[in-house]
Amino acid sequence: MSKRLEGRITLITGASRGIGRAMAKRFAAEGAHPILTARTTAALEELDDEIRAETGIESTLIPLDVTDYDAIDQIGAALFERFGRLDAFVANHGTLGTLMPLHQLGPKVWDRVMNVNLTACWRMTRSFHPLLRASDSGRAIYVTSAVGHQPRAFWSAYAISKAGLEMMARIYAEETEKTNIRVNLVNPGPTRTGMRAAAMPGEDVETVKTPESIAHVFVDLASATCTKHGEMIVAEPE
Repeated sequence: MSKRLEGRITLITGASRGIGRAMAKRFAAEGAHPILTARTTAALEELDDEIRAETGIESTLIPLDVTDYDAIDQIGAALFERFGRLDAFVANHGTLGTLMPLHQLGPKVWDRVMNVNLTACWRMTRSFHPLLRASDSGRAIYVTSAVGHQPRAFWSAYAISKAGLEMMARIYAEETEKTNIRVNLVNPGPTRTGMRAAAMPGEDVETVKTPESIAHVFVDLASATCTKHGEMIVAEPE
């Protein structure tokens, strides 16, 4: 049986835990070469060890603070030099900020959430676009949330950052309509992650789906055969 991502160069941000971790392992199992970014080197190395043990594939690890925008540009140049292309890019990183009334939110929290959830995604899109164009089937996937298009009290900065991300992705999709690049958004829905636990303390984790159960959605969108473009996919368990 052929693997759906065989030989594809794929970059996943926020790969050390949660949805990103599950995605990295699934991509490798489907034959991709994973380029994995996260802030914590030790967590990336642990994930790499697991992927190698399970698949024999060695990942490319890039410790990264996504608000280091110069580093993002340097990564784009380094990837072009090493691989010459990028077949799929998944912007999975994110920060929740503080859930509180909008008028009480501090500027530092606002700036941090916008820088991580929105500006970093734009900077990556800007840096990785030539790499996606160099692929015969470039795929850009952005992870959003229901609060990005359904207002919810107290989610303020996080929700607004995701609303901005959704518009950015849709504009990028419009601009790449006649190219080899396909651009889509994924709304994971309630998923068993650290961010979900922080936002919903006391929630019974057994009532929400696991990251592993929705990793297939990202495989579909990262594949060369994907025809979806400019869509938002609500992730359902496999």
